[in-house]
Amino acid sequence: MFTSLKNNPIFALLSRWWPLLYILIVTALLFVWFSNWTYDDPYITYRYAENLANGVGFVYNPGERVLSTTTPLFTLLLTSLYPIWDNLPKLANLIGAISLAAGAVLLWDLGKTWKAPPIGWAALLLYPTFPLLLTTLGSEMPLYLALCLGAFAFYARSSYSLSAVFAALAVLARPDGILVGGVLALDYLIRVRRHIPLKAVLIFLAITLPWIIFAWSYFGSPIPVTLLTKQNQGAMPISERFAPGFLSIANQYVSSSHYRIEAALVFFGVGCLLWRSCRDKDFRRWLIFFAWNILYFIAYSFLGVSRYFWYYAPLVPGIVAWIGLGASSVVLVSVHIFKLIWKPGKQNISAEKLKAVGAALTVLLLVVLAVSQIGGLRNLQKSMDIRVKVYRAVGEWLQLTTHPDAEIASLEIGIIGYHSQRPMVDFAGLIKPKVAARLSSASNFDQVAIWTAEHFAPQYLVIGEQELPRLEKKFVKNNCVLVKQFDGTMYGYPKHLQLYQCASP
Repeated sequence: MFTSLKNNPIFALLSRWWPLLYILIVTALLFVWFSNWTYDDPYITYRYAENLANGVGFVYNPGERVLSTTTPLFTLLLTSLYPIWDNLPKLANLIGAISLAAGAVLLWDLGKTWKAPPIGWAALLLYPTFPLLLTTLGSEMPLYLALCLGAFAFYARSSYSLSAVFAALAVLARPDGILVGGVLALDYLIRVRRHIPLKAVLIFLAITLPWIIFAWSYFGSPIPVTLLTKQNQGAMPISERFAPGFLSIANQYVSSSHYRIEAALVFFGVGCLLWRSCRDKDFRRWLIFFAWNILYFIAYSFLGVSRYFWYYAPLVPGIVAWIGLGASSVVLVSVHIFKLIWKPGKQNISAEKLKAVGAALTVLLLVVLAVSQIGGLRNLQKSMDIRVKVYRAVGEWLQLTTHPDAEIASLEIGIIGYHSQRPMVDFAGLIKPKVAARLSSASNFDQVAIWTAEHFAPQYLVIGEQELPRLEKKFVKNNCVLVKQFDGTMYGYPKHLQLYQCASP
């Protein structure tokens, strides 16, 4: 029966093209469910892309060569597609949906090549709908992770040139992508021990060096100013650094029974990895994949950046892989226990049947987890950033009523800046290095906002109600007049936003 099925042309077609079909279906579902998902930070990149597409330059504020986006590749991709679809938030979500689906297929392929089918099944069933990944839709993170997984998948197939392409693009998607190329190069030198693939090395350099040279000459450095900003923010008393922030994020998830089960499977997966890598020489190759995740965690902990949820997304591929291994180990132990206690006379169960039963039960367990995970997406849809509507309203009002050269200052400038298309000053230091330098363990945003307002003298201030009380008392009271109040209740936001017009202090 199976032989006749294999000879069926439809089955043959599906077996060959199912990855493309999977990507199309998953992309369509994710985009339908989360096409409106958005949050403030990616809008900085959108503005870079739109300015570049409109001939203003690779800048956020016209005339200011400051690198405040961490993702030149995503910026250039949005720029190139802007003439086709100028709704960049929607376009970014579509790219993200495609990337999540493609990332699942690439992790599945890695599981197939490195003979760990449970990891492949976990990837297809859990990766695209993992909430921590879905919350980063609209940013470069899904694309970045797909490129990282592509580098591993092609490296596993010994396609070193293609692996170099993906690894280099990952660096351009986010600078920390260098960790992928680093662990793969180290594995090649230690484990493979063949002649260095010069073609792959040259490809990697040919893709990454032009950007580094351009960024150094155009911005003064290829390192985004946001790195220093996030480090300085992490030192502030009101902030939480990356490492302790991981525990905060984890606690949010394990409060649900579904994720407590996944956390337990991660624990079993780590044990399975250690046990199998000791017994199975070929399985040790997986150590470099998990080394990427571990090095990423160590690097971000060492940098001491402030906790932002998207920083934890690169840990998800490792978590999903550990879940797959954990599910497999739990099932295998259960099957062996069953074999020991089941004694139907002299009848024995063959090793092949036990293996098939174990594989089927593993997939079934992962399917149950996937169904539960997908069921929770409705709650995720309802948790979209509540600031989006009111920030957009502020930006559109500024775009309609203020002079094109009017400078606007605000604590968060992504959505407001994108829709206002006005020069922006941010109190958080994301686009102004001088502001970032004021952030420290001895400061807070209120103090920094006062210095920023006095130093840059913006024409307008956007301040949330009771958000920066010292700024209002020491600067706004003497230099500004309220010109517009946005009632938060009209936009589902818990407080009003005040828009002030200011004279030079």
